[in-house]
Amino acid sequence: MSNARDRPSSSECLPSSPPTPPTPPPSTPPLTTPLAKVLKSTGRLALSGAASLYRLGAWVDRTVHNRNAAARGRPACAIVSVGGITVGGAGKTPVAAALARDLAARGWRVTLASRGYRGSNRERVKLVSDGQRVHASVSEVGDEALLLAAHAPGVSVLVGRDRHWVGHHAVAVLGTEILVLDDGFQHHRLLRDIDCVCLDGASAAGSGKLLPAGPLREPVSSLARADWIVIVDGAPSDAAHVLAEPFVSPDGAGARTGEGARPAEAVRTVRLAQAKRVPTRLVSLDLRTAEPLSWLSGRQVGLLAGIAQPGTLRRTLESLGAEIVSERRFADHHAYEAADLEGLDPAVSIWITTEKDALKILPEWDASGSLWVLHIDAGFPEEEDFVGCIEAQLRACGRLPEH
Repeated sequence: MSNARDRPSSSECLPSSPPTPPTPPPSTPPLTTPLAKVLKSTGRLALSGAASLYRLGAWVDRTVHNRNAAARGRPACAIVSVGGITVGGAGKTPVAAALARDLAARGWRVTLASRGYRGSNRERVKLVSDGQRVHASVSEVGDEALLLAAHAPGVSVLVGRDRHWVGHHAVAVLGTEILVLDDGFQHHRLLRDIDCVCLDGASAAGSGKLLPAGPLREPVSSLARADWIVIVDGAPSDAAHVLAEPFVSPDGAGARTGEGARPAEAVRTVRLAQAKRVPTRLVSLDLRTAEPLSWLSGRQVGLLAGIAQPGTLRRTLESLGAEIVSERRFADHHAYEAADLEGLDPAVSIWITTEKDALKILPEWDASGSLWVLHIDAGFPEEEDFVGCIEAQLRACGRLPEH
């Protein structure tokens, strides 16, 4: 006789019914529309307030340093500033390098001065390049200073937080005749003879809002303090031309006086110039292989960049016929690590980066050998003779002797 424990229970003998799915936990109720509007409005007000404080701080900095700059004196050389009103991506560094290079080609002793952003250097003045050899690393002086050295052969490059000291050093030690300031428009400690302000042709002033609400370091009205507005990669109908138009007279020589004028100066003018970034060559990260730019046509590539306006690199690659199928982006001036190159899309065999990024990427991190560096240079239309005009202005104000 079988034991009751050996027989299945009645419940086990009956066909089983489908299990009842567990009740999901109650979801977090979405923000009510009135609350969402309040939070959004509060965020806008906070950014607007911060932007107003930034604007006040920028005005105080400019006013105080403009008053003190005259008392500090100035280096005994011509001084040209190349800067911008946005936080990045306007082409300031390539334009500064191109201007310095072209002035040096005319026979002048030229020095480029940079603040060495993101570099560890704390010396008052640090030599980056003597025009022939590089004497500093990217960790010491930052990526922009090394880009200046690469794109302005024959031109010395110095870095220092106070470019007043940098200028005196350039004259005393290097015999500099023309000092070109990279990103110098907001460096009010040093009087300069010419201010060139760069605007990206497509993005111009972006949202038109001041930091931190937008990309502007100064209000658009500060363009009135410029001598030249340099539109980079622009077309006549683009945003930068529209933005610059109120500050430039139809003949390109709109006089300006008042707050924009520097101490003890005659009437100034705001003129318009053009600059263009042009791809020049394509090399592997380890520098062992080079390909013509036409090699990119019809190829699928990935984009790896830590720059302010990666869209400019995208447009350049597309203009060369490349199809961008994957991207990995980082913040401007990103300090790369080996892990940043891990997990790249394996279906993409060609990845393109910039010179600025390549300075901070070791070849051994690119185990697959798929990373290529696109070199881009800046230049000015010959018919406009921008560099010749700068030289003539410096002569006219007595900063340069007759060659």
